[in-house]
Amino acid sequence: MSKLRDLTCAPCPAGTPPLSSVDAARLLAELQSGWRIADDGKSLRRAWRFANFHQTIGFVNAVAWIANAEDHHPDLEVGYDYCRMALGTHSIGGLSQNDFICAAKIDGLSA
Repeated sequence: MSKLRDLTCAPCPAGTPPLSSVDAARLLAELQSGWRIADDGKSLRRAWRFANFHQTIGFVNAVAWIANAEDHHPDLEVGYDYCRMALGTHSIGGLSQNDFICAAKIDGLSA
């Protein structure tokens, strides 16, 4: 289990720099396989496949609950049997620890 799951997202004050590529890669290693850092380095991405719409929406609703609790919201693309997600910290224009905290908590949905 990732220690990131035990943390809570915190606001990024103005002027907070995005994570370096080295720090982002270190945190990525703590997540389940399937997550990747976007080519531009500004978001964390993953896709899931499900058996049907009901399972897809159940997953999306669980993600929404996590996002609301952490006050850190992913961009989602949802269809009948899939969900694609991007996590990035818009206020700093890149990745923050918050993105990895949310990803770890989302990983917990399949644990």
